[in-house]
Amino acid sequence: MPDAVKFLLWDFDGVLVDTERWYFEATRLALGEVGVRLSQERYLEFMTAGRSCWELARQAELPETEIQELRNRRDETYREFLRTKPIEIPGVPETLAALAGRYRMAIVTTARRADFDLIHAGRDLLRHFEFSLTIEDYPRQKPAPDPYLAAIVRFGADPKQFLAIEDSARGLHSAQAAGIGCIVIKNSFTQSLDFAGALRILDSVSELPGVLAR
Repeated sequence: MPDAVKFLLWDFDGVLVDTERWYFEATRLALGEVGVRLSQERYLEFMTAGRSCWELARQAELPETEIQELRNRRDETYREFLRTKPIEIPGVPETLAALAGRYRMAIVTTARRADFDLIHAGRDLLRHFEFSLTIEDYPRQKPAPDPYLAAIVRFGADPKQFLAIEDSARGLHSAQAAGIGCIVIKNSFTQSLDFAGALRILDSVSELPGVLAR
């Protein structure tokens, strides 16, 4: 583990809240309306490469107007899932409280700001972070380095002082491309992916304070 780490950059979906499976399900349902089948395996392939699953709709020769309508319905379904489904990850509040006094922290996510704000309504996690970057805050999403580079610039520190906390291969690749180390927290939705190059792969977020202390 790097000795000079002073900043922790947290992914959001799948690390702090268990939402990735619901975004997939909302997308699967929307594409299914027009006869396009989306498996979890295919979805993860697209996600890892930073590609849009709506490419499948274009391959089926759907017009862009219909694709946009499907996207809107997907977004509505996802927001309903966020309001009604269990998305808490055990150990997250305790882990953040344990690390907040030792590190400066921020969230670096590809979530949209509207969804991010909806998730945090009624939750008390953000008090541990100095800022959060959503997909509106940088030019290219993960696996491009832009999200993590934007956070590094915001803090104004040496990249060697940063550590990313991720659960997906695209997040790991984004951190690596930005020149910072990455610890992966296993999530049942993404655990089948290849995490080659991660500093550590942990079974639970609750392990993180002890790993960093060592």
